[in-house]
Amino acid sequence: MKEYFQTLARYNRWANIRLYDACGKLPENEYLLDRKAFFHSIHGTLNHLLVCDRLWLGRLKFRESGITSLDQMLYADFKSLWSARQAEDERIIELIDGMTESALNGLLKFKTLAGKESAMGLRWLLGHLFNHHTHHRGQVHAMLSQAGSEPPALDIYYFMG
Repeated sequence: MKEYFQTLARYNRWANIRLYDACGKLPENEYLLDRKAFFHSIHGTLNHLLVCDRLWLGRLKFRESGITSLDQMLYADFKSLWSARQAEDERIIELIDGMTESALNGLLKFKTLAGKESAMGLRWLLGHLFNHHTHHRGQVHAMLSQAGSEPPALDIYYFMG
């Protein structure tokens, strides 16, 4: 199980590099344009992914994340967001590399943003984390097409090849 999540963590970093590379080539007005997505723009969607990673990593490390809402704006510009994304991807890899198989079978207890006590099996939580990335990267992929840009191939098949 650990090797599976280690692979997903590295795939996650690879896909983010490719996606941010494509996004970084857009004119700022296209990058920030409200495209009627749940988090409005490409920037808003990429920001949301970082927000959720910080929230979950805080919970996993039993420390306060500073996150108060799922649309909390962490960085207003592409360059700062990209720098933070790279650091967060390395933290995710480091965290999973440091986990034991028995920890992956454990349960994480946490409070939701609304303050409700909750719990989730760690391997299911990590599965959710990576699935969440894939979901929102897919939205950004579609928004890149709307912006007239050629979105990169992000299938794990290309990463594994």
